[in-house]
Amino acid sequence: MKLISHVSLRLSIAITLILSIWAVLFYFTMIDEINDEMDDSLEDYSETIIIRALSGEQLPSKNNGSNNQYYLTRISEETALSTPNISYADSMVYIHEKRETEPARILTTIFCNEQNEYFKLVVSAPSIEKADLQNSIFIWMIILYVTLLLIIILLNIFVFYRSMKPLYYLLRWLDKYRIGHKNEELVNNNRITEFNKLYDATISYARRNEHLFEQQKRFIGNASHELQTPLAICRNRLEMMMEDENVTEKQLEELAKTHQTLEHITKLNKSLLLLSKIENDQFADVQDVCINDIVKRYIEDYEEVYSYRNIHLSMQETGKLVFRMNEMLASTLVTNLLKNAFVHNRDDGSIEIHISETRFHIGNTGVQEALNPTKIFERFYKGSKQEGSTGLGLSIIDSICKISELTIDYSFTDEMHCFDVYRKDIHAGK
Repeated sequence: MKLISHVSLRLSIAITLILSIWAVLFYFTMIDEINDEMDDSLEDYSETIIIRALSGEQLPSKNNGSNNQYYLTRISEETALSTPNISYADSMVYIHEKRETEPARILTTIFCNEQNEYFKLVVSAPSIEKADLQNSIFIWMIILYVTLLLIIILLNIFVFYRSMKPLYYLLRWLDKYRIGHKNEELVNNNRITEFNKLYDATISYARRNEHLFEQQKRFIGNASHELQTPLAICRNRLEMMMEDENVTEKQLEELAKTHQTLEHITKLNKSLLLLSKIENDQFADVQDVCINDIVKRYIEDYEEVYSYRNIHLSMQETGKLVFRMNEMLASTLVTNLLKNAFVHNRDDGSIEIHISETRFHIGNTGVQEALNPTKIFERFYKGSKQEGSTGLGLSIIDSICKISELTIDYSFTDEMHCFDVYRKDIHAGK
């Protein structure tokens, strides 16, 4: 979940709870205020009737045009003492003038005169207008509640997004950042202290990593270069010792094993040196290179070397494929892919090559499961544990593709391990 979604969700829940509590309290406060106003009106009306009744004056007409009604009845002392002096209630009353029943607010009060006679006065006022007012208040409360909720949430999201804009810019920059490549400069134009510290730390770590990466490349290149001569001398001395007639068969066997190990180290050293040269951009000469010609040039050599494994190879050309790149790197790219297809194949297996105007496709049989597409191009990764493999072949291929602005994809289709090489700006089918 994104940070803005996480914050917005929590903010929405908090605002919803707060506004809900406020809406309920506000609604009941308004209703209580309306009831208080009606109760005050009823009290004034009942007080007028009681004063006139106690003073012997004529009571107000029951038909005063306001739909207010009152009933004055004499009650016993026992009933008066057992009844609250004043009470309020909402009930239905019959309106004589309209000859119908309507909701009303009712005030019941008990009083006595100088002769200790008890009377019960019931005063009612129609509350139809109050009900309409309550409904109106409720509807507008809902409208106001929803409107406020949406406005507050959208406003908070907008403010949050605007405030976090430097963070999103930094995240986009980090997504595009590739160590050892020419990266876009990280521009820091914000005035927020925390973001300034984050930007400074990011730039500092990026520079440090670039420095370490350059040191590593120089070290590998220098070490590989310096190792070439000692390795060649060791190989020559071993070969001279193996040609000595005084060497026993057992000694010759051990020398052969040592020579084989030294050959592997030499291959590894050459691969590391090649990788270092590629990453140091020492193959700057580029030209139009025909992949068809390079494949045909090397394919017979590999078929001859691996003929004992009875691997069937088929090649299909539907167009002439031309890449603009260094010719030596193009040859290395093709030979490594061919060697990978033969070395990691099985006896009586097959290799399929398809070259079109946009794509170089090579597939081979091998292990009966897909390789890890996120690791096969890593250095020293050996998916099938093939003896004699340096684990750098596909890493070299990947580096060549990157420096030549090519794309290489791996897939496992119809029990075939497939590699496709094409230009980055072309996404045509196979």
